[in-house]
Amino acid sequence: MSEPIPGVYADRGVFVCFEGGEGAGKSTQSGLLRERLETAGHAVLLTFEPGDTAVGKDIRRIVLDPATGHLADRTEALLYAADKAEHVEKVVLPALRQGQVVITDRYVDTSLAYQGAARGLPISELEQVLRWATGGLRPHLTVVLDVDPVAGLGRFEGRDRIEAESVEFHQRARAGFLDLAAAAPDHYLVLDARAPVDEIAEAVHARLLPVLGELAR
Repeated sequence: MSEPIPGVYADRGVFVCFEGGEGAGKSTQSGLLRERLETAGHAVLLTFEPGDTAVGKDIRRIVLDPATGHLADRTEALLYAADKAEHVEKVVLPALRQGQVVITDRYVDTSLAYQGAARGLPISELEQVLRWATGGLRPHLTVVLDVDPVAGLGRFEGRDRIEAESVEFHQRARAGFLDLAAAAPDHYLVLDARAPVDEIAEAVHARLLPVLGELAR
């Protein structure tokens, strides 16, 4: 994994991302964090990738529907990049400019892990495309919920096009997430997804509190 490309952090609002393999509990933890922050009086936007824009819905269908079949690796990567560009422009940035806490279920690291580490596309080239697509915007905190792919995939009965990839593919993606976190520990929190749900939620909130305090000054 190459050195991360310098990015930008929003000077208004707080941007939080949940990353990790399939079945890690990202949606559960995203929802719990939103509830806790809203109870504390914060304005919160919960969003996700791919698909949380009108254009993104069509992209999501293409990249995840098993009926799509094989896509060239670069085609797949560019479709995900297009979804991220639209997501940042139409959803994430407007909320941050209003001073909201934006919580996203997946962001740039998913593409770096899946299309980069797992598919084998050059990480440095892929990251340049993704950072350009998102204007270099980075989360203040990225939470990686680490899970063994065998355990994570076992939580699904039906699988989408990406979930249906081999265990080896998902193992490479897992390693990709951990490499990204190791390269920028100040902006990452890695947690064992097998831990109790409440314990994970507490750890996330504790790590986020200083970020909320710093940006509130």
